[in-house]
Amino acid sequence: MAKQKPEDATSITLSSEDIRPIYLQVTARFKAAIAEGRLAPGDRVPSVRALASELGLSRGTVNLAYQILAEEGYFEFRGTAGTFVDARRPKASAPSAPISIASSEGLKQWPEVRPLQLGLPALDAFPLKTWSRLVNREARKVGAEKLAYPGPAGLMALREHIAAYLTFSRGIACRPEQVFVTSGHRASLDLIMRTLYQPGDGIWFEDPGYPIVREFLLSLKTRLHPVPVDQDGMVVEEGRRRAPDARFAVVTPANQSPLCVMMSMERRAELLKWAEEGQRWIVEDDYDSEYRYNRRPPLSLKAMDRNERVLFTGSFSKVLFPALRLAYLVAPLSEVGNFERASRFMSAGCPEFHQAVVAEFMEQGYFIRHLKKMRSLYAERREFLADALREVFGDGIAIVSPPAGLHLVVQIRGVGSPYSKIGELAHTEGLGLQPLSSWQMGSPSISGLLLGFTNVASRQTARSLCIKLKAICTAVADHG
Repeated sequence: MAKQKPEDATSITLSSEDIRPIYLQVTARFKAAIAEGRLAPGDRVPSVRALASELGLSRGTVNLAYQILAEEGYFEFRGTAGTFVDARRPKASAPSAPISIASSEGLKQWPEVRPLQLGLPALDAFPLKTWSRLVNREARKVGAEKLAYPGPAGLMALREHIAAYLTFSRGIACRPEQVFVTSGHRASLDLIMRTLYQPGDGIWFEDPGYPIVREFLLSLKTRLHPVPVDQDGMVVEEGRRRAPDARFAVVTPANQSPLCVMMSMERRAELLKWAEEGQRWIVEDDYDSEYRYNRRPPLSLKAMDRNERVLFTGSFSKVLFPALRLAYLVAPLSEVGNFERASRFMSAGCPEFHQAVVAEFMEQGYFIRHLKKMRSLYAERREFLADALREVFGDGIAIVSPPAGLHLVVQIRGVGSPYSKIGELAHTEGLGLQPLSSWQMGSPSISGLLLGFTNVASRQTARSLCIKLKAICTAVADHG
Protein backbone atom coordinates (compact mmCIF):
# COMPACT_ATOMS: atom_id res chain seq x y z
CA MET A 1 0.00 0.00 0.00
CA ALA A 2 1.33 3.43 -0.92
CA LYS A 3 2.56 5.56 1.95
CA GLN A 4 0.50 8.56 3.01
CA LYS A 5 2.36 11.87 3.10
CA PRO A 6 1.56 15.03 5.04
CA GLU A 7 -1.10 17.12 3.35
CA ASP A 8 1.39 19.72 2.08
CA ALA A 9 3.64 17.13 0.47
CA THR A 10 1.80 17.30 -2.84
CA SER A 11 0.40 20.80 -2.56
CA ILE A 12 0.96 22.82 -5.72
CA THR A 13 0.95 26.61 -5.78
CA LEU A 14 1.25 28.49 -9.04
CA SER A 15 2.47 32.02 -9.59
CA SER A 16 1.08 34.59 -12.01
CA GLU A 17 4.56 36.20 -12.03
CA ASP A 18 6.20 33.03 -13.37
CA ILE A 19 6.63 33.45 -17.15
CA ARG A 20 6.73 29.70 -17.74
CA PRO A 21 3.55 27.96 -18.94
CA ILE A 22 1.40 26.32 -16.30
CA TYR A 23 2.44 22.75 -17.06
CA LEU A 24 6.13 23.66 -16.62
CA GLN A 25 5.29 25.27 -13.29
CA VAL A 26 3.53 22.06 -12.24
CA THR A 27 6.55 19.91 -13.21
CA ALA A 28 8.89 22.27 -11.34
CA ARG A 29 6.82 22.06 -8.15
CA PHE A 30 6.80 18.26 -8.19
CA LYS A 31 10.55 18.12 -8.84
CA ALA A 32 11.15 20.43 -5.88
CA ALA A 33 8.95 18.27 -3.63
CA ILE A 34 10.89 15.15 -4.64
CA ALA A 35 14.29 16.81 -4.24
CA GLU A 36 13.39 18.17 -0.80
CA GLY A 37 12.09 14.79 0.42
CA ARG A 38 8.45 15.83 0.71
CA LEU A 39 7.71 13.16 -1.88
CA ALA A 40 9.68 9.92 -1.65
CA PRO A 41 10.17 7.10 -4.16
CA GLY A 42 7.01 4.99 -4.22
CA ASP A 43 4.66 7.74 -3.01
CA ARG A 44 1.41 8.10 -4.90
CA VAL A 45 0.56 11.51 -6.35
CA PRO A 46 -2.90 12.94 -7.10
CA SER A 47 -4.62 11.72 -10.24
CA VAL A 48 -4.76 14.00 -13.24
CA ARG A 49 -8.48 14.56 -12.65
CA ALA A 50 -8.02 15.35 -8.92
CA LEU A 51 -5.13 17.78 -9.39
CA ALA A 52 -6.81 19.53 -12.33
CA SER A 53 -9.92 20.01 -10.19
CA GLU A 54 -7.93 21.26 -7.20
CA LEU A 55 -5.97 23.82 -9.26
CA GLY A 56 -8.77 24.80 -11.62
CA LEU A 57 -6.79 23.64 -14.66
CA SER A 58 -7.68 21.60 -17.70
CA ARG A 59 -6.88 17.90 -17.55
CA GLY A 60 -4.75 18.32 -20.68
CA THR A 61 -2.45 20.78 -18.89
CA VAL A 62 -1.90 18.46 -15.92
CA ASN A 63 -1.58 15.41 -18.15
CA LEU A 64 1.18 17.09 -20.17
CA ALA A 65 3.06 17.88 -16.92
CA TYR A 66 2.73 14.26 -15.79
CA GLN A 67 3.92 12.98 -19.18
CA ILE A 68 7.03 15.18 -18.94
CA LEU A 69 7.73 13.98 -15.40
CA ALA A 70 7.36 10.37 -16.51
CA GLU A 71 9.62 10.87 -19.52
CA GLU A 72 12.30 12.37 -17.26
CA GLY A 73 12.10 9.49 -14.77
CA TYR A 74 10.31 11.27 -11.92
CA PHE A 75 6.92 9.51 -12.22
CA GLU A 76 5.77 6.06 -13.21
CA PHE A 77 2.26 5.14 -14.31
CA ARG A 78 0.78 1.93 -12.82
CA GLY A 79 -2.49 1.75 -14.70
CA THR A 80 -5.58 1.71 -12.50
CA ALA A 81 -3.39 1.79 -9.35
CA GLY A 82 -2.47 5.41 -10.06
CA THR A 83 0.63 7.52 -10.63
CA PHE A 84 3.64 7.23 -8.33
CA VAL A 85 7.04 8.79 -7.76
CA ASP A 86 9.36 6.38 -9.57
CA ALA A 87 10.52 3.81 -7.01
CA ARG A 88 13.93 3.64 -8.71
CA ARG A 89 14.76 7.26 -7.88
CA PRO A 90 17.23 7.80 -5.02
CA LYS A 91 15.83 9.31 -1.85
CA ALA A 92 15.97 13.04 -1.19
CA SER A 93 19.07 14.59 -2.68
CA ALA A 94 20.14 18.00 -3.89
CA PRO A 95 17.96 19.40 -6.70
CA SER A 96 19.17 18.47 -10.13
CA ALA A 97 18.93 20.25 -13.45
CA PRO A 98 15.49 20.05 -15.11
CA ILE A 99 16.82 17.36 -17.44
CA SER A 100 19.88 15.23 -16.82
CA ILE A 101 21.96 13.53 -19.45
CA ALA A 102 20.77 10.05 -18.62
CA SER A 103 23.14 9.13 -15.80
CA SER A 104 21.57 5.67 -15.88
CA GLU A 105 23.20 5.23 -19.29
CA GLY A 106 26.69 5.72 -17.96
CA LEU A 107 27.20 9.47 -18.31
CA LYS A 108 27.69 11.25 -15.00
CA GLN A 109 26.67 14.85 -14.44
CA TRP A 110 29.57 17.20 -15.12
CA PRO A 111 28.98 20.72 -13.68
CA GLU A 112 29.45 22.41 -17.05
CA VAL A 113 27.55 19.88 -19.16
CA ARG A 114 23.99 20.69 -20.20
CA PRO A 115 21.69 18.62 -22.41
CA LEU A 116 21.93 19.71 -26.07
CA GLN A 117 25.12 21.63 -25.30
CA LEU A 118 27.35 22.44 -28.27
CA GLY A 119 31.04 21.78 -28.69
CA LEU A 120 31.38 18.73 -26.45
CA PRO A 121 32.37 15.23 -27.52
CA ALA A 122 30.56 12.22 -26.07
CA LEU A 123 32.09 12.23 -22.63
CA ASP A 124 30.58 8.85 -21.76
CA ALA A 125 32.28 7.16 -24.71
CA PHE A 126 35.88 8.20 -24.13
CA PRO A 127 38.17 5.17 -23.51
CA LEU A 128 39.13 6.14 -19.97
CA LYS A 129 40.68 2.78 -19.09
CA THR A 130 43.03 2.90 -22.06
CA TRP A 131 43.85 6.53 -21.37
CA SER A 132 44.51 5.85 -17.68
CA ARG A 133 46.81 2.97 -18.54
CA LEU A 134 48.83 5.20 -20.87
CA VAL A 135 48.92 7.95 -18.25
CA ASN A 136 50.24 5.53 -15.64
CA ARG A 137 52.83 4.17 -18.04
CA GLU A 138 54.03 7.67 -18.90
CA ALA A 139 54.15 8.61 -15.21
CA ARG A 140 56.56 5.75 -14.57
CA LYS A 141 58.91 7.22 -17.19
CA VAL A 142 59.19 10.59 -15.48
CA GLY A 143 62.75 11.40 -14.52
CA ALA A 144 64.78 14.49 -13.78
CA GLU A 145 65.36 15.09 -17.48
CA LYS A 146 61.59 15.61 -17.96
CA LEU A 147 61.24 18.25 -15.26
CA ALA A 148 62.75 21.14 -17.21
CA TYR A 149 60.87 23.67 -19.34
CA PRO A 150 58.98 22.15 -22.29
CA GLY A 151 59.80 23.08 -25.86
CA PRO A 152 57.71 26.09 -26.98
CA ALA A 153 56.76 24.41 -30.27
CA GLY A 154 55.66 21.15 -28.69
CA LEU A 155 56.96 17.66 -28.04
CA MET A 156 58.66 16.37 -31.20
CA ALA A 157 57.11 12.89 -30.87
CA LEU A 158 53.61 14.41 -30.93
CA ARG A 159 54.48 16.75 -33.80
CA GLU A 160 55.66 13.75 -35.81
CA HIS A 161 52.43 11.83 -35.18
CA ILE A 162 50.27 14.83 -36.06
CA ALA A 163 52.19 15.35 -39.32
CA ALA A 164 51.79 11.68 -40.21
CA TYR A 165 48.08 11.70 -39.39
CA LEU A 166 47.41 14.81 -41.47
CA THR A 167 49.25 13.30 -44.43
CA PHE A 168 46.88 10.36 -44.83
CA SER A 169 43.69 11.86 -43.35
CA ARG A 170 43.69 15.38 -44.78
CA GLY A 171 46.12 15.10 -47.68
CA ILE A 172 48.57 17.57 -46.13
CA ALA A 173 52.23 16.98 -46.91
CA CYS A 174 54.01 18.66 -44.02
CA ARG A 175 57.12 18.15 -41.93
CA PRO A 176 57.04 17.78 -38.15
CA GLU A 177 58.86 21.12 -37.73
CA GLN A 178 55.90 22.84 -39.41
CA VAL A 179 53.59 21.59 -36.65
CA PHE A 180 53.26 23.79 -33.56
CA VAL A 181 51.45 22.37 -30.54
CA THR A 182 49.41 24.97 -28.62
CA SER A 183 47.16 25.11 -25.56
CA GLY A 184 43.97 25.43 -27.62
CA HIS A 185 42.54 26.95 -30.79
CA ARG A 186 42.68 30.48 -29.41
CA ALA A 187 46.37 29.98 -28.64
CA SER A 188 46.90 28.89 -32.25
CA LEU A 189 45.15 32.03 -33.48
CA ASP A 190 47.18 34.15 -31.08
CA LEU A 191 50.40 32.67 -32.47
CA ILE A 192 49.26 33.40 -36.03
CA MET A 193 48.32 36.98 -35.21
CA ARG A 194 51.57 37.66 -33.35
CA THR A 195 53.59 36.25 -36.23
CA LEU A 196 51.85 37.60 -39.32
CA TYR A 197 49.22 40.20 -38.47
CA GLN A 198 49.98 43.89 -38.98
CA PRO A 199 47.94 46.67 -37.31
CA GLY A 200 45.11 47.67 -39.59
CA ASP A 201 44.94 44.40 -41.53
CA GLY A 202 41.39 43.40 -42.36
CA ILE A 203 40.10 39.87 -41.67
CA TRP A 204 37.25 38.16 -43.48
CA PHE A 205 35.18 36.30 -40.92
CA GLU A 206 32.36 33.88 -41.69
CA ASP A 207 28.89 35.18 -40.84
CA PRO A 208 27.49 33.27 -39.04
CA GLY A 209 30.70 32.15 -37.39
CA TYR A 210 32.08 30.85 -34.11
CA PRO A 211 31.43 33.61 -31.53
CA ILE A 212 34.31 32.69 -29.20
CA VAL A 213 36.82 33.08 -32.04
CA ARG A 214 35.12 36.29 -33.13
CA GLU A 215 35.33 37.83 -29.68
CA PHE A 216 38.91 36.66 -29.25
CA LEU A 217 40.02 38.28 -32.49
CA LEU A 218 38.19 41.47 -31.59
CA SER A 219 39.97 41.49 -28.23
CA LEU A 220 43.24 41.65 -30.17
CA LYS A 221 41.99 44.85 -31.85
CA THR A 222 41.79 43.22 -35.26
CA ARG A 223 39.47 44.52 -37.99
CA LEU A 224 36.85 41.88 -38.70
CA HIS A 225 34.64 42.03 -41.79
CA PRO A 226 31.61 39.70 -41.73
CA VAL A 227 31.28 37.74 -44.98
CA PRO A 228 28.05 35.79 -45.54
CA VAL A 229 27.89 32.01 -45.84
CA ASP A 230 25.52 30.06 -48.08
CA GLN A 231 25.16 26.38 -48.96
CA ASP A 232 28.57 26.48 -50.68
CA GLY A 233 30.46 28.11 -47.82
CA MET A 234 31.91 31.62 -47.54
CA VAL A 235 30.79 33.86 -50.41
CA VAL A 236 34.22 34.94 -51.64
CA GLU A 237 32.82 37.41 -54.16
CA GLU A 238 30.98 39.21 -51.36
CA GLY A 239 34.19 39.33 -49.31
CA ARG A 240 35.97 41.00 -52.21
CA ARG A 241 33.20 43.56 -52.43
CA ARG A 242 32.96 44.33 -48.72
CA ALA A 243 36.64 44.33 -47.78
CA PRO A 244 38.86 44.30 -50.90
CA ASP A 245 41.99 45.18 -48.89
CA ALA A 246 41.67 42.46 -46.25
CA ARG A 247 44.78 40.33 -45.71
CA PHE A 248 43.31 37.39 -43.80
CA ALA A 249 40.33 35.05 -44.09
CA VAL A 250 39.30 32.78 -41.20
CA VAL A 251 37.22 29.88 -42.52
CA THR A 252 35.84 26.46 -41.55
CA PRO A 253 35.63 24.85 -45.01
CA ALA A 254 35.13 21.19 -44.04
CA ASN A 255 32.14 21.64 -41.70
CA GLN A 256 31.21 25.31 -41.60
CA SER A 257 30.72 26.48 -38.04
CA PRO A 258 27.78 26.54 -37.33
CA LEU A 259 25.85 25.67 -40.52
CA CYS A 260 27.75 22.39 -41.17
CA VAL A 261 27.90 23.05 -44.93
CA MET A 262 31.01 22.10 -46.88
CA MET A 263 32.78 24.74 -48.95
CA SER A 264 32.45 23.87 -52.63
CA MET A 265 35.50 23.21 -54.79
CA GLU A 266 34.69 26.32 -56.80
CA ARG A 267 34.69 28.52 -53.68
CA ARG A 268 37.90 26.89 -52.45
CA ALA A 269 39.59 27.72 -55.73
CA GLU A 270 38.28 31.30 -55.53
CA LEU A 271 39.56 31.73 -52.00
CA LEU A 272 43.00 30.33 -52.81
CA LYS A 273 43.22 32.61 -55.85
CA TRP A 274 42.33 35.62 -53.68
CA ALA A 275 45.08 34.70 -51.22
CA GLU A 276 47.68 34.14 -53.94
CA GLU A 277 46.91 37.39 -55.74
CA GLY A 278 47.72 39.65 -52.82
CA GLN A 279 50.05 37.51 -50.69
CA ARG A 280 47.18 37.11 -48.22
CA TRP A 281 46.64 34.46 -45.57
CA ILE A 282 43.89 31.89 -45.08
CA VAL A 283 43.39 30.43 -41.59
CA GLU A 284 41.75 27.03 -42.06
CA ASP A 285 39.99 25.89 -38.89
CA ASP A 286 39.56 22.11 -39.25
CA TYR A 287 37.83 21.71 -35.90
CA ASP A 288 35.63 18.66 -36.66
CA SER A 289 36.19 17.62 -40.26
CA GLU A 290 36.31 13.97 -39.14
CA TYR A 291 32.57 13.99 -38.55
CA ARG A 292 30.67 13.63 -41.81
CA TYR A 293 28.12 10.84 -41.86
CA ASN A 294 27.33 10.30 -45.52
CA ARG A 295 30.74 10.76 -47.16
CA ARG A 296 34.47 10.89 -46.49
CA PRO A 297 36.01 14.10 -45.10
CA PRO A 298 36.71 16.52 -47.97
CA LEU A 299 40.13 17.54 -49.18
CA SER A 300 41.54 20.29 -46.98
CA LEU A 301 42.36 23.74 -48.28
CA LYS A 302 45.92 23.20 -47.06
CA ALA A 303 46.21 20.15 -49.31
CA MET A 304 45.20 22.30 -52.31
CA ASP A 305 47.57 25.13 -51.40
CA ARG A 306 50.46 25.42 -53.86
CA ASN A 307 51.75 28.82 -52.75
CA GLU A 308 51.94 28.43 -48.96
CA ARG A 309 49.08 30.80 -48.17
CA VAL A 310 47.10 28.50 -45.84
CA LEU A 311 47.63 28.16 -42.09
CA PHE A 312 45.99 24.93 -40.95
CA THR A 313 44.64 24.61 -37.40
CA GLY A 314 43.21 21.61 -35.57
CA SER A 315 42.32 20.63 -32.03
CA PHE A 316 42.06 17.55 -29.83
CA SER A 317 39.12 19.07 -27.91
CA LYS A 318 36.41 17.63 -30.16
CA VAL A 319 38.03 14.27 -30.93
CA LEU A 320 39.35 13.48 -27.42
CA PHE A 321 38.21 15.81 -24.62
CA PRO A 322 38.26 19.60 -24.01
CA ALA A 323 40.09 19.47 -20.66
CA LEU A 324 43.17 18.22 -22.51
CA ARG A 325 43.73 21.77 -23.83
CA LEU A 326 45.87 20.73 -26.79
CA ALA A 327 45.63 22.00 -30.35
CA TYR A 328 48.01 22.40 -33.25
CA LEU A 329 48.92 24.68 -36.11
CA VAL A 330 50.63 23.79 -39.39
CA ALA A 331 52.66 26.77 -40.58
CA PRO A 332 53.95 27.31 -44.13
CA LEU A 333 57.48 25.96 -44.49
CA SER A 334 58.75 29.41 -45.46
CA GLU A 335 57.44 30.87 -42.18
CA VAL A 336 58.63 28.21 -39.73
CA GLY A 337 61.50 30.40 -38.47
CA ASN A 338 59.15 33.32 -37.78
CA PHE A 339 56.70 31.05 -35.96
CA GLU A 340 59.48 29.53 -33.88
CA ARG A 341 60.62 32.98 -32.74
CA ALA A 342 57.06 34.06 -31.95
CA SER A 343 56.36 30.86 -30.01
CA ARG A 344 59.45 31.40 -27.84
CA PHE A 345 58.35 34.93 -26.98
CA MET A 346 54.67 34.27 -26.31
CA SER A 347 54.70 30.89 -24.55
CA ALA A 348 56.79 28.66 -22.33
CA GLY A 349 55.22 25.68 -24.12
CA CYS A 350 52.46 23.23 -23.25
CA PRO A 351 53.02 20.67 -20.47
CA GLU A 352 54.78 17.73 -22.10
CA PHE A 353 53.24 15.00 -19.97
CA HIS A 354 49.88 14.96 -21.75
CA GLN A 355 51.56 15.60 -25.07
CA ALA A 356 53.49 12.37 -24.51
CA VAL A 357 50.31 10.49 -23.62
CA VAL A 358 48.56 11.73 -26.78
CA ALA A 359 51.61 10.75 -28.85
CA GLU A 360 51.45 7.24 -27.39
CA PHE A 361 47.66 7.15 -27.94
CA MET A 362 48.26 7.91 -31.61
CA GLU A 363 51.26 5.61 -32.03
CA GLN A 364 49.42 2.57 -30.72
CA GLY A 365 46.48 3.11 -33.06
CA TYR A 366 43.96 4.10 -30.39
CA PHE A 367 43.39 7.52 -31.95
CA ILE A 368 42.22 6.15 -35.32
CA ARG A 369 40.07 3.49 -33.67
CA HIS A 370 38.49 6.10 -31.42
CA LEU A 371 37.66 8.33 -34.39
CA LYS A 372 36.04 5.43 -36.22
CA LYS A 373 34.00 4.49 -33.16
CA MET A 374 32.87 8.07 -32.53
CA ARG A 375 31.89 8.64 -36.15
CA SER A 376 29.50 5.68 -35.90
CA LEU A 377 28.25 6.70 -32.46
CA TYR A 378 27.56 10.29 -33.50
CA ALA A 379 25.68 9.18 -36.60
CA GLU A 380 23.45 7.12 -34.30
CA ARG A 381 22.95 9.89 -31.75
CA ARG A 382 22.23 12.41 -34.50
CA GLU A 383 19.51 10.06 -35.68
CA PHE A 384 18.13 9.76 -32.13
CA LEU A 385 17.66 13.51 -31.90
CA ALA A 386 16.47 14.04 -35.47
CA ASP A 387 13.84 11.28 -35.17
CA ALA A 388 12.64 12.58 -31.80
CA LEU A 389 12.29 16.12 -33.16
CA ARG A 390 10.16 14.88 -36.05
CA GLU A 391 8.07 12.71 -33.71
CA VAL A 392 7.40 15.46 -31.17
CA PHE A 393 7.12 18.47 -33.50
CA GLY A 394 5.78 16.73 -36.61
CA ASP A 395 5.68 19.08 -39.59
CA GLY A 396 6.39 22.00 -37.26
CA ILE A 397 10.14 21.56 -37.47
CA ALA A 398 12.78 21.52 -40.20
CA ILE A 399 16.34 20.23 -39.86
CA VAL A 400 18.34 22.46 -42.19
CA SER A 401 21.90 21.22 -41.56
CA PRO A 402 23.47 18.41 -43.60
CA PRO A 403 24.63 15.17 -41.91
CA ALA A 404 27.90 16.51 -40.54
CA GLY A 405 29.40 18.03 -37.41
CA LEU A 406 28.31 17.66 -33.81
CA HIS A 407 25.02 19.56 -33.78
CA LEU A 408 21.78 20.11 -35.67
CA VAL A 409 20.51 23.40 -37.07
CA VAL A 410 16.72 23.46 -36.80
CA GLN A 411 13.93 25.87 -37.62
CA ILE A 412 10.58 25.74 -35.83
CA ARG A 413 7.44 26.90 -37.58
CA GLY A 414 4.89 29.10 -35.86
CA VAL A 415 7.13 30.36 -33.04
CA GLY A 416 6.23 34.00 -33.73
CA SER A 417 9.06 35.29 -31.52
CA PRO A 418 12.83 35.60 -31.93
CA TYR A 419 14.75 32.36 -31.39
CA SER A 420 16.77 34.28 -28.82
CA LYS A 421 13.70 34.16 -26.55
CA ILE A 422 13.62 30.38 -26.86
CA GLY A 423 17.33 30.31 -26.05
CA GLU A 424 16.84 32.41 -22.92
CA LEU A 425 14.02 30.26 -21.55
CA ALA A 426 15.83 27.07 -22.51
CA HIS A 427 18.86 28.26 -20.55
CA THR A 428 16.75 28.82 -17.42
CA GLU A 429 15.33 25.31 -17.90
CA GLY A 430 18.80 23.77 -17.96
CA LEU A 431 19.27 23.19 -21.68
CA GLY A 432 22.47 24.04 -23.54
CA LEU A 433 21.05 24.85 -26.99
CA GLN A 434 21.86 28.18 -28.64
CA PRO A 435 20.05 30.53 -31.01
CA LEU A 436 21.79 30.97 -34.34
CA SER A 437 21.53 34.75 -33.92
CA SER A 438 24.29 34.68 -31.28
CA TRP A 439 26.69 33.46 -34.00
CA GLN A 440 25.95 36.33 -36.38
CA MET A 441 27.66 39.70 -36.82
CA GLY A 442 25.73 41.35 -39.64
CA SER A 443 22.12 41.19 -40.79
CA PRO A 444 20.78 37.68 -40.16
CA SER A 445 20.49 35.67 -43.37
CA ILE A 446 19.18 32.55 -41.64
CA SER A 447 17.55 31.92 -38.26
CA GLY A 448 17.19 28.85 -36.11
CA LEU A 449 18.43 26.90 -33.12
CA LEU A 450 21.64 24.92 -32.64
CA LEU A 451 21.18 21.62 -30.79
CA GLY A 452 24.16 19.49 -29.77
CA PHE A 453 23.52 15.75 -30.04
CA THR A 454 26.82 14.15 -28.95
CA ASN A 455 25.63 13.40 -25.41
CA VAL A 456 22.08 12.35 -26.33
CA ALA A 457 22.66 8.73 -25.40
CA SER A 458 19.30 7.12 -26.20
CA ARG A 459 16.02 7.56 -28.01
CA GLN A 460 14.26 7.98 -24.67
CA THR A 461 16.61 10.81 -23.69
CA ALA A 462 16.13 12.44 -27.09
CA ARG A 463 12.35 12.29 -26.77
CA SER A 464 12.42 13.77 -23.24
CA LEU A 465 14.56 16.65 -24.45
CA CYS A 466 12.28 17.31 -27.41
CA ILE A 467 9.19 17.34 -25.21
CA LYS A 468 10.91 19.88 -23.01
CA LEU A 469 11.92 21.96 -26.03
CA LYS A 470 8.39 21.93 -27.41
CA ALA A 471 7.05 23.11 -24.07
CA ILE A 472 9.56 25.96 -24.09
CA CYS A 473 8.61 26.94 -27.65
CA THR A 474 4.92 26.90 -26.70
CA ALA A 475 5.65 29.13 -23.71
CA VAL A 476 7.53 31.62 -25.86
CA ALA A 477 4.78 31.65 -28.47
CA ASP A 478 2.08 32.16 -25.79
CA HIS A 479 3.93 35.19 -24.42
CA GLY A 480 4.40 36.76 -27.85
